[in-house]
Amino acid sequence: MSFINVKHIKKTFKVAKKQTGIKATLKNFIKRDYKYIEAIKDISFDIEKGSIVGYIGQNGAGKSTTIKILSGILIPDSGEVTVNGLNPWKDRKKYVSSIGVVFGQRSQLWWDIPAEDTFDLLKDIYKIDEQKFRKNKEYLIKLLNIEDIIRIPVRQLSLGQRMRCEIAASLLHEPKILFLDEPTIGLDAISKQIVRDFIKKINKEQKVTVILTTHDMSDIEALAKRIIMIGNGRVVYDGTLNNLKKKYVHHKYVSVTTKTKLSKLGKKGIIKQEKTIEGYRFMIDSDTLAISDFLNYLSLKIDIKDLEIDDESLDNIIINLYQTIK
Repeated sequence: MSFINVKHIKKTFKVAKKQTGIKATLKNFIKRDYKYIEAIKDISFDIEKGSIVGYIGQNGAGKSTTIKILSGILIPDSGEVTVNGLNPWKDRKKYVSSIGVVFGQRSQLWWDIPAEDTFDLLKDIYKIDEQKFRKNKEYLIKLLNIEDIIRIPVRQLSLGQRMRCEIAASLLHEPKILFLDEPTIGLDAISKQIVRDFIKKINKEQKVTVILTTHDMSDIEALAKRIIMIGNGRVVYDGTLNNLKKKYVHHKYVSVTTKTKLSKLGKKGIIKQEKTIEGYRFMIDSDTLAISDFLNYLSLKIDIKDLEIDDESLDNIIINLYQTIK
């Protein structure tokens, strides 16, 4: 059996209808109207131990609901979930000691005290052996470069500093699985790189399984070889990042440096032609016109000094895939 096994989970929320106006407000005191929202309609997937998986989707697609079910916070209406042989909500006391959770927009650190004091509290909460605690704490402090900031009250830390402390706090008890929800949101480039390098290192050295939920596709490209994409409460893609690109990338971008003036080209497969400072940029439908054929054709028209070929960005691929979801 896979390390994480999710079978046909469903979750519907009962939500009170909100109406404006005094009459509607008074009516709600007497009798409320409700609507039902299917957050998860039918989701299944397996994840192997030691994987880094990107779990992505639009707002409202069901990502957070899935993570809360996997964390044992929510119970699905139907379906089965096992993580390392445990049921997240039935075996909750035993299960929580094997997981770490980091929410980019929520904090587990006490706001008015230094992060180091929260670490000490977590030691008691998780009943971590003193020797193991010291070892893990020193390891995390060094890797995340937080030695100079853990004695400063959390409210005085920058977002990047706080996030590094959050990640350290979530790993003090040596969890086997780490849920990361938008871990680099709002971080500067240096802080992002520190966090990404750290995730790669603990995954490689400690075989920590990581499920990464994010809207930042650069996080996905830097960390995850596999992505699970959901839309309208269902899995719409489950596979490697490379296969996704091969399956959905039909456009190539060719930038050429030239001093030759070029009129509008009418060859089939050329979707867009733009003038740049150094020459021209073309969008090519590679299913219709092979790049090699396009370059041969273009070389007959202009004197090419230099050229650069780029694939469709992952952001655009994901957007185009979202648009196909019904």
